[in-house]
Amino acid sequence: MRSFVIEKLLSLVALVVTLALLCAPARAQDLPDRILYFTHSAGYRHEIIPVSREILKQLGESSPRFEITASEDVAVFSVENLRRYGAVMFFTTGELPMNDNQKQALTDFVRGGGGFLGVHSATDTFYQWPEYGKLIGGYFDQHPWHQGVRIEVADRSDPLVAFLGTSIAISDEIYQIRDFDVGGSHVLLRLDPASVDLARNNVHRHPYGWPLAWTRSFGSGRVFYTALGHEEAVWRDSRYQTLLRNAVLWAIGRAR
Repeated sequence: MRSFVIEKLLSLVALVVTLALLCAPARAQDLPDRILYFTHSAGYRHEIIPVSREILKQLGESSPRFEITASEDVAVFSVENLRRYGAVMFFTTGELPMNDNQKQALTDFVRGGGGFLGVHSATDTFYQWPEYGKLIGGYFDQHPWHQGVRIEVADRSDPLVAFLGTSIAISDEIYQIRDFDVGGSHVLLRLDPASVDLARNNVHRHPYGWPLAWTRSFGSGRVFYTALGHEEAVWRDSRYQTLLRNAVLWAIGRAR
């Protein structure tokens, strides 16, 4: 009788441990090496999107490898489907036609340890969904400059951008960011205001300046965003490609 009770207790303990492991948030190093690249445009459609898909797929072919799955179908946002991915990447605009369950699936995925990456107009997305603002950390606030600029590396010790040195020169459409979560975001790149005309129309000054790339946390998930990426020349720039590759690997816990 005693051995029977012990056997039952051991079985119960094993069941509890199994359930705990299944319900535990995913650790970054345990995430799949697959990225869901979502490029639905409910607003402005960027011409670079098809090229960006090909470039991301090429970036994933180097070791450590990752796989890109591109989609514009909001049906991909289900709990079951998101389990196949280590991170979601947005190159989107406008109020995406996701229902409440699909939005919940996305935020639960990131809170539970999945990665999220936003490119360029990902901040020009979901203005009417406050939880998305908390996820990405800020919103697009006009782009008064479309020109060559100098970008400062805000944290040269961060491995995502350390390879860039102190600053870089690049030509792109430059976003301003409003409602920026300064306290919850780690700025990686910032516009050098001396490289632009601050007297131009629609220039909006903020105490935090003009952040152009940052990382943050959302629950147990890692979040990365860069405002760069409007121009094809930027996507083909090896520095931008290295930044994106570093960010993807960081988001899924494979950072070198």
